[in-house]
Amino acid sequence: MTERQIADGGRDSVPQAPREKDRPWLMRTYAGHSTAEASNELYRRNLDKGQTGLSVAFDLPTQTGYDPDHILARGEVGRVGVPVSHLGDMRRLFQDIPLEQMNTSMTINATAMWLLALYQVVAEEQGADITQLQGTTQNDIVKEYLSRGTHVFPPGPSLRLTTDMIAYTVSHMPKWNPINICSYHLQEAGATPVQEIAYAMSTAIAVLDAVRDSGQVPQERMGDVVARISFFVNAGVRFVEEMCKMRAFGRIWDKVTRERYGIENPKQRRFRYGVQVNSLGLTEAQPENNVQRIVLEMLAVTLSKDARARAVQLPAWNEALGLPRPWDQQWSLRIQQVLAHESDLLEYEDIFEGSHVIEAKVAQLVEDSLAEIDRIQEMGGAMAAVESGYLKSQLVASHAERRGRIESGREKIVGVNIFETTEPNPLTADLDTAIQTVDPAVEARVVTAIGRWRDTRYQPPFNHPRPCKALDRLKEAAKGTGNLMEATLECARAGVTTGEWAGALREVFGEFRAPTGVSSAPVAVPVEAGSALAEVRAKVDATARDLGSGKLRFLVGKPGLDGHSNGAEQIAVRARDAGFEVVYQGIRLTPEQIVDAALAEDVHAVGLSILSGSHAQLVPDVLERLRVAGATDIPVIAGGIIPNGDAEQLREAGVAAVFTPKDFDITGIIGRIVDEIRKANKLDPLEVPA
Repeated sequence: MTERQIADGGRDSVPQAPREKDRPWLMRTYAGHSTAEASNELYRRNLDKGQTGLSVAFDLPTQTGYDPDHILARGEVGRVGVPVSHLGDMRRLFQDIPLEQMNTSMTINATAMWLLALYQVVAEEQGADITQLQGTTQNDIVKEYLSRGTHVFPPGPSLRLTTDMIAYTVSHMPKWNPINICSYHLQEAGATPVQEIAYAMSTAIAVLDAVRDSGQVPQERMGDVVARISFFVNAGVRFVEEMCKMRAFGRIWDKVTRERYGIENPKQRRFRYGVQVNSLGLTEAQPENNVQRIVLEMLAVTLSKDARARAVQLPAWNEALGLPRPWDQQWSLRIQQVLAHESDLLEYEDIFEGSHVIEAKVAQLVEDSLAEIDRIQEMGGAMAAVESGYLKSQLVASHAERRGRIESGREKIVGVNIFETTEPNPLTADLDTAIQTVDPAVEARVVTAIGRWRDTRYQPPFNHPRPCKALDRLKEAAKGTGNLMEATLECARAGVTTGEWAGALREVFGEFRAPTGVSSAPVAVPVEAGSALAEVRAKVDATARDLGSGKLRFLVGKPGLDGHSNGAEQIAVRARDAGFEVVYQGIRLTPEQIVDAALAEDVHAVGLSILSGSHAQLVPDVLERLRVAGATDIPVIAGGIIPNGDAEQLREAGVAAVFTPKDFDITGIIGRIVDEIRKANKLDPLEVPA
């Protein structure tokens, strides 16, 4: 008897024919920086390395509808993505890249219609059949109000832009995904798995309801709409929970599309998603540990065939330190390639099918998520829950609870609050060369180029028509109820700039400042006797008495276009709980506005939060304006992803303290702010709790 027969209890075994491997998911790298020319070179190199799809990162001015010479764009041009200000930039971005053969993901939301129009026109110029174009525009504005902060217009007009794009692509670009409903940033902002599922599904319901009710798509074609809705999710390090979350997502999407919209075709109801694994959990301390975190998170969305991602992009190990280099991005791409091509993962059916542990977890997630979806629907849906501040306050509270667990040690993070002893890291021996930096001169060149474009766009070789007629048509269309895509395409062909397109719509739609969620967030860390927060609160009260002030007042400011407000919100909430009167006006402020508010509110300290890399220009501007106003007794604190060299320069410029992601003890940060207030006002330090 053979070993195989013994293993089978003596039965003759029938040889199994080898199973054909499944096709791997799309492998992308989120990339773009400096200029269209530099990004084009990067894309072509990545494609040569085996990347199978493009994922375009746009800079913040492009995402928020400003030209690079706008005051708010200062310090932000080309930092976190590529600046695309007009059709010429889009041409250069995709030069020698045949768009008809590409699958291109564009992370763009408020200005998604504009970027899609530029992309379509460039594809037409290449001779492409636009009905064959494949890719995705993120185009999820709800999560911008909640977590990412690149919104421009109020919820109503924003939903209209999304609806018009969906209706247009269904008819003209049937292979394009016009929206990527994005729960990724919700988890980055602190969402639990239930909140991530419920808020993303509520957004999908709001979008599909709007498309159905617009009358632009007949009921018999709603299946085509549903089939092109994709999702962009986050995968954290809690492997089992994240994998179950994806299975729950699929079940709920199948239920919602079948019962609410009557979609009978199971292929059209399939849950289609791409993933960027978690960046929130990447640490500045012992950053080499991020590699195994990234691998675990990738496995959560690839091991389960029935809930496998359609596309995966991985962050780089050093993203908590700054902008990754091409080599760092290659490392992340190779992680995917080893799994897909060297392992046997793609040779098997779903390996979790039948597990009672997995089934129980999925069922619980489905039940809890449906209950939260019903709660949001009772409020009037996702848009109403955004405008009321409910969704934002829930996320701020969840994030505060998570930070509290980390600070107390209940949630353990290797290298941060446990196993902190480490050998010297050769990868970061020279930290300033372990990341990529953007040449500060790039911004000046891009600003010069936009001026040259405006002056010469009517001349050879471009010969664009004068843009004023196209912009007037856009504004007239916006005042009515018709689809805005054709007017936007006309603007693209006329050489209109990103700022001009968005500016025309700002005139009609107005702008929107989303609720911050700070004032309504519950206390996450109670002020218990003998606790660290109680000690800091005593210092706050004692300092207020010493200064003859009823309360210490602290302004938290977000200069520039960086909309990543999670850190600023957590500092604001903890300062509030420590006894400060907190002034926090939200994102997207100029240094002038921040200083004006500091003086008007007579604050005792200013905290500036910047994660986009514009700190080198914007923080010194705030310091200089305070100096000119004679307010040098107001200490300025800076926080964000700030390399060591930059941090030293900020301190030399007069910044009282610099905090980066490794400084996870928020209560300790608040205590340090009190110390700096005392020092600035020439008060004796409080060595012991007051």
